[in-house]
Amino acid sequence: FWLGTISAALFFLLILSGLPLLFLYVPSVERAYQSVKDIEYVITFGSWIRAVHRIAAHGMVIAVFLHLVRVYLTGAYKNGAGRGQRREWNWVLGVVMLLATLFLSFTGYLLPWDQLAYWAVTVGTQMAAYVPFVGERVQSLMLGGSTVGSATLLRFYVLHVAVLPTTLIFVLMIHLWRWRKDSMLELERNEPDV
Repeated sequence: FWLGTISAALFFLLILSGLPLLFLYVPSVERAYQSVKDIEYVITFGSWIRAVHRIAAHGMVIAVFLHLVRVYLTGAYKNGAGRGQRREWNWVLGVVMLLATLFLSFTGYLLPWDQLAYWAVTVGTQMAAYVPFVGERVQSLMLGGSTVGSATLLRFYVLHVAVLPTTLIFVLMIHLWRWRKDSMLELERNEPDV
């Protein structure tokens, strides 16, 4: 159903729409909310760029999830007749990309620095604290302290604009290389002998 291609296209649309937002947004507690309002109401085409970014983000989460469901239901993660296929590794990479996509969505949710974002991140990080053995450390690492504050905003901003997109691009390249290699091995197996 071209869900993988749609997911990749939405990701690159997010990068394109995120670049102007990267230069217009101010990741500080004092200025974050106002910079989002400026993007919405002062910057020419700012509300359009932000809307494209937000809608593409929602679409990417849905497309990546549906892509994984399709791969699972059709059994495409299983090795075919070609020798040397490692499709199960591509399935693992797909799950990693889904988790990165969800975390990108979560980190981007805090950036407007409004009440909805504040409480969503408060609840989300409190849920992380319930993970056995490492939960409280993960929560402290995400928050940069004990409460949602300027350290949290800066950490989420760096994760959202640098760490997670770079990771997703790298994993996507491996995923596409692996998919292409497994497809060629399948074609090689099906060619008639001359």
